[in-house]
Amino acid sequence: MMATTTITQSAAPLRQQVVERLRQEILDDVLHPGQRLLENTLCENYGVSRTVVREALRQLESEHLITMLPNRGPIVTVLTENNIRDLYEMRGTMEGLAGQLFAERASTEQVAALVAHIAEMETTYLRGTEVSRGEAKDRFYTLLLDGAGNEVLTSSLRGIHSRIGIFRHFAFVDEERVRISMEELRKIVQAAAVDRDPARAKTACQEHILLAGELAILEYDKHIVAEND
Repeated sequence: MMATTTITQSAAPLRQQVVERLRQEILDDVLHPGQRLLENTLCENYGVSRTVVREALRQLESEHLITMLPNRGPIVTVLTENNIRDLYEMRGTMEGLAGQLFAERASTEQVAALVAHIAEMETTYLRGTEVSRGEAKDRFYTLLLDGAGNEVLTSSLRGIHSRIGIFRHFAFVDEERVRISMEELRKIVQAAAVDRDPARAKTACQEHILLAGELAILEYDKHIVAEND
């Protein structure tokens, strides 16, 4: 059951505050895949009107984090194995392009920032917490995409990352997967930032996503089964 988390007034519109709170609760698995989202309950928990809740739900539906079911209303999106595979196929293609473009286009300052960040990740990611690992990985992709210099690619990948966020945190729990992931990220930085080799950078990014996709399907299926037991 959701805890009451009344929204307080701030500079951001109420609708956006509700969107951000709901999104985070979905990504943190406070709200589980398949769980119904009752408008009355959300209004009471957040202390906002039905109109605000409905607007927030519509935005999250556009992000594919919420699914509207006929005669049932909104639920937290449940992904199938095919959904996840499709997402990772697209993600692999786009992140491969991001690695290639970084190697070709990144400035000296952008290269230095990515190299410095991978060094920090020895602590924040490899030996970090679930929270610090997520933040470190987000920062890695921000730096990679900044150096790639393609706004359409950045926007498209952010959309995919948002949808993947429903189960992405599972990857930060398994220590062996984190170790392997760190090795893959080092290869990306070596190829894209140190050697400036577009072909190797593209391949390193694609291989990283291929392995991540296999893990995602396995862990998400296990999680859904556990939730339904």
